[in-house]
Amino acid sequence: MRDLDDAERAAARLADRWGLTVGEVMEFDNGFYSQLAVPSGTLATEVLIGPRSGAVQVEFGPAMIRNTAYGMNPTSAGITTVSGEQARAIADRWLQANRPGENAGGADAFPGYYTVHTLRGDQVAGMLSVNATTGAVRYHAWHGRFIAMNQHDTDTTGGGP
Repeated sequence: MRDLDDAERAAARLADRWGLTVGEVMEFDNGFYSQLAVPSGTLATEVLIGPRSGAVQVEFGPAMIRNTAYGMNPTSAGITTVSGEQARAIADRWLQANRPGENAGGADAFPGYYTVHTLRGDQVAGMLSVNATTGAVRYHAWHGRFIAMNQHDTDTTGGGP
C-alpha cells in the first residue's frame, strides 16, 4: 500500500464481494482504515487494510464484536438506548477524563455502535467507539497517529444502531 488510493482499491475488493461500497478511508502510521456502507450510503462496518500486504479484515474491537449486522454475532434487532448525540456527549466526557485536549467529532452510526473521530482543535487525532446499548467506550489505540483521510458521501446518522 503506497497511499489512500491503494487502500481504497483494496477495501473496494472486499466491499464488492459483500455488496457494499467504500466510505471514508483513513491512513494512520499503523495502517489504513475504511468504512463500508450499503449502496444507499448507510454505514455497515469498518475494516483495516494491512500497510504492506493490502489484506483487508473487519476491524477488531466494536466492528467485530458489537456490530449487530456484520460482526461475529449478528442479531436481527439490537436495543439502541444511546442516540448519536448521546454517544458524542459520552465520548466527550471520556476524552476529558482520559485524553485531555481532545474532543469528540460527530458520531457515525454503525449497527450496534457509533464511531467518533477524536479531534485536537479541528484536526483528527484518533477515534473511539461507543456501544449503542450500554454507552461503553473503546478507544482505537491500535491505529496509531492519524496521517490523512479521503471522505465519500455516506449516511452517518441513519440505519446504524
